[in-house]
Amino acid sequence: MNKKVLIIEDESQIASILQDYFQQSGFEVHTLDSGAKAVDTIKKLVPDAVVLDLMLPDTDGLEVCRQVRKFSNVPMLMATAKVEEIDRLIGLELGADDYICKPYSPREVVARVKAVLRRLTPETTEEVLTAGPVVIQPSKYQVTVNGNDLTLTRSEFELLYIMAKQPGRVFSRTDLIANVHGYEFEGYERTIDSHVKNLRKKISAVLNDKDVIQTVYGVGYKFETI
Repeated sequence: MNKKVLIIEDESQIASILQDYFQQSGFEVHTLDSGAKAVDTIKKLVPDAVVLDLMLPDTDGLEVCRQVRKFSNVPMLMATAKVEEIDRLIGLELGADDYICKPYSPREVVARVKAVLRRLTPETTEEVLTAGPVVIQPSKYQVTVNGNDLTLTRSEFELLYIMAKQPGRVFSRTDLIANVHGYEFEGYERTIDSHVKNLRKKISAVLNDKDVIQTVYGVGYKFETI
């Protein structure tokens, strides 16, 4: 069965071009030009991935992302024409998995969505990973900390899993980019920082503010059992 992608974009020409490229890559494509209809559409359609424009005429992409994350972990690629870094980082902190700046290559958009979906194929041979209070079930994309279920985005899950498999190892941001996303581009190190910030907040909330992810200044991050 073909993977379903929902393109939420109010510029019809851009939406049409993206639709053509995704269809050529074998996707079932649905388009929407309204942020106000996004939540209901995602609930009914249950897409495998969403390409979400930040600047929509009614409900903007940040608000859509905030609402969707209340009920779904569907991978979301946020497209923005804004160059200010803070706009991109806010989107990531709200739960977007990735962002891309306009003008962009449609091929790159398709490639990024494919990369996310490849990561969603569970490694069925992997056993349950226990690292201190953290228990990870890769085949189910489930994480518990001290018996509490955590709701993580796909990128957050991948980052935690990669680091927890090798406690004590220091991962540079470049290492994490390559392992989680399989590609690099300018500015993505700040994206990793945003995902790690979200992870820490979620984990510390059930560990009495203790941190299992530690910063190694000037290098990157490491996971430590406590």
